[in-house]
Amino acid sequence: MPLGREIDDPGLISAGRVAVRIIRWGDAEPLRQLLSENRDWLQRWEATHPAGRSVVPGSVSMRPLVRVLRKQLRAGSGMPFVVLYDGQVVGQLSVSEISGGALQSSQLGYWVSQHVAGRGITTAAVALVMDHLFGVLGLHRVEICIRPENGPSLRVVEKLGLRHEGRRESYIHIDGAWRDHECFVALRGDANAGYTARLLEA
Repeated sequence: MPLGREIDDPGLISAGRVAVRIIRWGDAEPLRQLLSENRDWLQRWEATHPAGRSVVPGSVSMRPLVRVLRKQLRAGSGMPFVVLYDGQVVGQLSVSEISGGALQSSQLGYWVSQHVAGRGITTAAVALVMDHLFGVLGLHRVEICIRPENGPSLRVVEKLGLRHEGRRESYIHIDGAWRDHECFVALRGDANAGYTARLLEA
């Protein structure tokens, strides 16, 4: 079940040129443009509806989705971030399935625009958010599930030192079919100084 309380907006969380913050109404159009411009780059990694009712990302206004995502904060079930590089929106990072009670866990997913890929932006954003989830929200466990073909995403969890828990077969409907995912996990206390500090040391 969710945390059972509203999650506070943490404001801007940053390290150097990379930052994350909760999605705002004004992010709807920049995100739509990025999704439209990055069709070839993102399509093979995007979730789809098994019944074929998916809407092509970037083809419609993002404002209804922003409304849904922001409701997650009030419900205590998720934290929808945008990723910033030099102050510009370059992607999204979503914390979902936040659970309180005996679980104290969450799942994390992300994407960035192709024009900034390969600069370590995603890795830094993930580290910033994981430090917040463990240090401020007090969660015990964070999962990141990645398709085995997604080399750039696999390098993110490798750089951060997450442990590999195994493969989940036919786990999520992605790009028109049920796809296997590799599950990587971080536990509170795995990086005592924090994941951002671990990344800077590396």
